[in-house]
Amino acid sequence: MAPATPPPPATPSPEHTGSALELLVHGVGGATPQEMLGDPRTVRVTGDTTAAVYRRTEDAHGEKHPERYGNEPVAEAYCWSGLTSGNGSRALWLLLLPFMVVNLAHWMRPTATGRTRAVRLYGVLVRLVALSLTVLLTAAACEVALDLLAWQCAGADACAERRSWLGFLSERQGGWWSQPGRRLALAALVPTALVGLLWYLSNRTWSAYESQRPLDGEDFDEDDPFGAAAAHGPDAPGPDADGSPRRAAPVRPALGRPGFWYGRRLVARLRAAHTAAGFLTVAAAVSGAAARHDRGVEGPVPGIIGAAVEGGIVLCALVVLWVVCRRGRSERTRDTRLDGALISYLPGSALALLALAVLYASWSRPDWQSSGTLPGEATFRFLALGQGVLVVALAVVARGLYRRTPEPRTVLYGLGGPAVAMLACALGGVMTGGVAQRVADWLDGPGTPGMGREADIAGPPVLLSWQASVIPVLLLLLLVPVLVLVVRTARTARRLGPVIETEYAPEPPDEGRTRRIARIRATAALTDSAPWIVGVVSAATLLLGAGAIAGSWYSDQVPGRAADGSGPLLESFADAAQATGSWLIGFGFILFVAGGRRAYKDASARRTIGILWDVGTFWPRAAHPFAPPCYAERAVPDLASRMSAWTLTTPRGRLVISGHSQGSVLAASAVWQLPDATRRRVALLTYGSPLERLYGRWFPAYFGPGPLLGLHRSVHCWRNLWRATDPIGGPVRIGDPDPGVDRGPLKDPLAYGRTTKLPLPEPILGHSDYQADPAFANARAGLLEELGPLVPRQAEARTQKGTSGRSSG
Repeated sequence: MAPATPPPPATPSPEHTGSALELLVHGVGGATPQEMLGDPRTVRVTGDTTAAVYRRTEDAHGEKHPERYGNEPVAEAYCWSGLTSGNGSRALWLLLLPFMVVNLAHWMRPTATGRTRAVRLYGVLVRLVALSLTVLLTAAACEVALDLLAWQCAGADACAERRSWLGFLSERQGGWWSQPGRRLALAALVPTALVGLLWYLSNRTWSAYESQRPLDGEDFDEDDPFGAAAAHGPDAPGPDADGSPRRAAPVRPALGRPGFWYGRRLVARLRAAHTAAGFLTVAAAVSGAAARHDRGVEGPVPGIIGAAVEGGIVLCALVVLWVVCRRGRSERTRDTRLDGALISYLPGSALALLALAVLYASWSRPDWQSSGTLPGEATFRFLALGQGVLVVALAVVARGLYRRTPEPRTVLYGLGGPAVAMLACALGGVMTGGVAQRVADWLDGPGTPGMGREADIAGPPVLLSWQASVIPVLLLLLLVPVLVLVVRTARTARRLGPVIETEYAPEPPDEGRTRRIARIRATAALTDSAPWIVGVVSAATLLLGAGAIAGSWYSDQVPGRAADGSGPLLESFADAAQATGSWLIGFGFILFVAGGRRAYKDASARRTIGILWDVGTFWPRAAHPFAPPCYAERAVPDLASRMSAWTLTTPRGRLVISGHSQGSVLAASAVWQLPDATRRRVALLTYGSPLERLYGRWFPAYFGPGPLLGLHRSVHCWRNLWRATDPIGGPVRIGDPDPGVDRGPLKDPLAYGRTTKLPLPEPILGHSDYQADPAFANARAGLLEELGPLVPRQAEARTQKGTSGRSSG
């Protein structure tokens, strides 16, 4: 790369026609321009240091000299790895994993035909589940800071003495901060700062990654301004603005709608609502304890003040619910408006209520002493029950949508979204329960909170302890499906042995080589079993969550635990599971952050776990505004703009967009965004593509059989290469009578043993190096041929070159 060299013009002069361009898009894990173009000398054509288009230095002005290339295209590489990788601090995004997972559930709804209300209800339920996760995270921070630290530990002399930094809060010292209400007010800074940090990260990542507004359609095609017809989709109810009925218009798929990759208004609304919900949760925790004390005794603070503060919190919470339920995504038009008053006043009002709650709690109450725990048990039970009810309701809606338009390859018969939403709730519950339990264990020293005579503090709510105890049980339950998959994979590998030897006949069999190829093929097929693993885990989580609620209720009914550690068998088992789960969460948390940091700094580690992360952050933030940023809101408009600009300035040019792995998903999404006239001049080449195998099954409304068939019919031509050894890519399964799209399975390895042409052993490539297969060059040449024959200028140049060669010979 030559950064000192000024970048060439993004597009050549319009008079240079007849060129062919191949736009390469890399996949998960990223790649350098030099690797993609096979040349150490590259130059940036357009873009910035985050995402840009590169060419070989010698190809910088290739359109001006088409005679140099014959029928070969000029290669361009779009590098977008800067959107998903960077410094190690981005590993902190992994802490937002529950938010990312619940955002995925929004996009997993089954295909719907004429069910506008059901689709809207599905979106509302997912947004409510997402809101509950924000409240759960904030409530967990309040549990740690307000209850465990400020209320229990600072109120217990033994605990406060072991923690010298808590001495100024101790009741024994009798300082200004020693009163319980003032300790709670000071501790409220921790969850408040957490909510503020989440707001800041959401706002900052939007500005850095997702605020790139796509070019207006009229810049490219005045007759079709980037899908104006898409405004009349099947789920667009009601008449036009003037009251007349909607006119029939061609319908563009969802990913081709003008506003799909620009959700600024919704993200801003949800960010305001979730920020307000976080502040209100802290305010409720602070004011609730003070109000409960004031209602129980005659003190210096009138009870009406606490009632007024709590009434304001309830009223503001109702407004938050209305905002979350009122509006979803607006995709038919590029919605550039912002609800300025809502964005400013809603979080501001919640913050003002929090300030009032802090002032109210700080009022002097000399007779107030902290004992026991804060009333958090009911809060966490209500959240757990609410999440369970929402997930069950979501499952009912999703099943109804699936029955209306059943698609056999949809995962879990349409219940993929509810299952993933349940996993998000489980992640949130396990993380909050484990952190609370670990902090309690750390504060209590040698004792176990609430378990015996050595304990100095009561510990976290019993429900959080039971949620931590669920982890060992869940791991034990997972052993069954894992063992089943291991046995089935081994049997499949044995059955594949004779098939592989037949494919490579008449080469002599090699037992070791056959066994390795068979094992890789059988392992690659495990991807198709992932839905059932998710379903088993989600169902087990739902049942175990119900058991945790019942167990916490049982613990409340038991008058106390045996001080000497003995007790009923159920109680002993619960204690052991709780302790094991607590340590597993602590150990897993360390591995989680360390692995995430390594993944963002090490390309090989990033490739290992990158597919799951890149699938999660591919989708816009439609349910949770604090989820990690969506890189596709930058990458897809980049690709669409580049293709549209090149085809406009090269009227007779041929363009092939070539995407590998996740790059094929970006390529297909960008093609959907093109104007109709441009799309008909574009060829699509995908390889190692998860378009149908992952996206089509998990996100049927957007990548199901209907949208993929429409994509096939709208582009000029399409080829998809896949291997049986690839655990990610697969066929796209277009249901057209004569699709001609899938090419595969390709031979992998290319040679079974040593041959004259390939005298050294060939590697098993799996998901990588598709361009090393001769089928890749053949597919690209076929696409260029289908796009159109050589234009006269190119044919003449090639004829002159051949004549000159014969004359000199």
